[in-house]
Amino acid sequence: TINDETVELVQPYFEMEDYTLENGKKVCGNVAGLLSWTKAMVVFYGVNREVLPLKANLAKQEGRLKVANAEKDKAQAELDEKQAELDKVQAKFDAAMKEKMDLEDDAETCKRKMQAASALIDGLSGEKVRWTQQSKEFKSQIKRLVGDILLCTGFLSYCGPFNQDFRNLLLKDLWETELREHKIPFSDDLNLISMLVDQPTISEWNLQGLPGDHLSIQNGIIVTKASRYPLLVDPQTQGKAWVINKEQDNELQVNSV
Repeated sequence: TINDETVELVQPYFEMEDYTLENGKKVCGNVAGLLSWTKAMVVFYGVNREVLPLKANLAKQEGRLKVANAEKDKAQAELDEKQAELDKVQAKFDAAMKEKMDLEDDAETCKRKMQAASALIDGLSGEKVRWTQQSKEFKSQIKRLVGDILLCTGFLSYCGPFNQDFRNLLLKDLWETELREHKIPFSDDLNLISMLVDQPTISEWNLQGLPGDHLSIQNGIIVTKASRYPLLVDPQTQGKAWVINKEQDNELQVNSV
């Protein structure tokens, strides 16, 4: 029931100096409560005057929202129905596409097999000559194997202390001559390095610090292949560094003198 006129009528009282809560308490507690209540009602009226239109607008908007939600639910139901129909059609389409892809894959696989078979047939016709030649080479290698093994074992057993020139003298001038005199077949172009170690191992040695020249690689072969422990004369300490790096995972113990 409070209106603008009521608020206007009480304004002069609020402007009086003694119209305060403290002065009211001096007179009587009930007076102080009534004073505080009048001020609170005026503040409430001011707030409520702004809130009431908002409440009315809120109720109006809620009504509109309710209608919109009802329309939305109806549209969602129709959408769900159409989506269900679309899912069924999509499932049929996916099944048909999968069958199509399977058929295409089978056809492509069959085509590749036919091409591979044709290539194999064409290749085999030319491989006969190579296989025949390779078979003869294998037989020749088997015959030369005894002499090749003798050279390799002789190299591992006796060539360690010597330089490259004396090693070549032993292998080419002395031992190969001895094999020829005893008619023991061997490979004239025998490569001791490729015979005793593969290229990946050599590359690994190089990464561990072993120089890449033939003498160093031969020394590495003797160190790793010979049955006796090696004695390295190593003024540049390259061999020592290589051995330490090579055996670090095996807990090599190094005693410094």
